[in-house]
Amino acid sequence: MTKIAIFGVGLIGGSLALCFKGRPGFRVVGHSPRSESVRKCVDRGVVDEGTTSLEEAAADADFLFLCVPVGMLNDYLEALSRCPLKPGAVITDVGSTKGEIVEAASRLSFGGAAFIGGHPMAGKERSGVEAATSKLFENAYYVLTPTPATPEASYDALVELLEHTNAKLVRMDARTHDGIVGAVSHLPHIVAAMLVNLVARLGESDDGYEKLAAGGFRDITRIASADPTIWRDICVSNREVLLELLQAWISETERFMDILRAEDGEGIAAQFRTASAFRSALPERRVGIATTHYEFYVQVADEPGTIGKLTTMLGSRRINLRNIGILEPTPGGPGSLRLSFGNEDDLVRAKTLLEQEGYPVHY
Repeated sequence: MTKIAIFGVGLIGGSLALCFKGRPGFRVVGHSPRSESVRKCVDRGVVDEGTTSLEEAAADADFLFLCVPVGMLNDYLEALSRCPLKPGAVITDVGSTKGEIVEAASRLSFGGAAFIGGHPMAGKERSGVEAATSKLFENAYYVLTPTPATPEASYDALVELLEHTNAKLVRMDARTHDGIVGAVSHLPHIVAAMLVNLVARLGESDDGYEKLAAGGFRDITRIASADPTIWRDICVSNREVLLELLQAWISETERFMDILRAEDGEGIAAQFRTASAFRSALPERRVGIATTHYEFYVQVADEPGTIGKLTTMLGSRRINLRNIGILEPTPGGPGSLRLSFGNEDDLVRAKTLLEQEGYPVHY
């Protein structure tokens, strides 16, 4: 039997476990220092067995997945370096930054086991083992960061195992990964948080900011609601890259300020044209590091029973509505509802059904 140890059976760790569990020749063991977490992942059928003992989970494991927060990865690596690991075993992680952990692993000895950094670029609005699903990684990019010292046999073995996730596996240098992900994920999260904090401060003396901060503002700042502890660890781990990116962001801001001072209308338009062209070239609804948000707006009549009728219609077709928001209608006019779904399939089916029933739908 191939033993797969999952340290930290939450959304990512639990989803990995479900990709492997039940397949012939695999035995999945979950680890958490908290007994209640162990019971939960076992009772939900996410793993074959669970333990609070790190040594027990690691013993004779062929693959060890560290699915704990970035700030805890070094501690787990050091603990594993003191365990009698199986020769030829592969240790990997799922952290959002790779340079720091790869360098830390290179300074440790794992007694014949190899460490390969990993980053599955997928997520969901919900967290925890309750949200785990074997479909989480389908068509998502999954970055692996071996070093020149990594045995090719170990890398090939990990690739073969991860093919069960149906992810798109990408081999990349750890520092290159951190630079790219810093620009496309970490910096946007920082900018979103800074923008929300700015508007919040401006709104301390005028509640008009909060009243009007909807629509586009809500959409572009959605990621500012991310878990503060997770993003604290990510920012600290990738601080050198982020400091360079923030300086570049300041330069871009100053460039735009110069265009405004010059009242250069064409220069402003050129900035938006360039941005629009690049963004339009990006694949639609590709799974990526930022949590995908499947939602649209539907125009409805402002009358009793409308919401019940609509939700019943979706439920009768077994379309799972994740969340519903009510946008206050104008007096005597139609209203709008914001409908959120857990996946693209439900969104497309809901949009098709509602349009067939005469409901105007827009994004």
